[in-house]
Amino acid sequence: MTEQETAAITNWHAHVYYDEASRAHAAWMRERASALFDVVLGRWREEPVGPHPQAMYQVAFAPGQFAALVPWIALNRGGLVVLVHSDTGDSPADHSDHAIWLGAKLELDIEFLRNFDSA
Repeated sequence: MTEQETAAITNWHAHVYYDEASRAHAAWMRERASALFDVVLGRWREEPVGPHPQAMYQVAFAPGQFAALVPWIALNRGGLVVLVHSDTGDSPADHSDHAIWLGAKLELDIEFLRNFDSA
């Protein structure tokens, strides 16, 4: 295996998955994360999009925010499933090999990302 340098990580993404029953808690987390941390919030995605198998929104953040934000998410996710992954420019690897799951691991459509990256 070839060692990878952490300098390759330009930012991080947290994908917060929710359903109708958990949407209110997802909204609370979104509001609090925005108030407490320097993040960029993605749109609410009410249906599966791209490689993601269910409704979610994305929280993008700089590497310097990781040590504070990810533990906060872990403690406050209230049962929500959250995918945290690096952004190195290799979307398939970032969403699979470099993925950190808080809660159950969902099955992502990594082939979608391979096709998207090669297009």
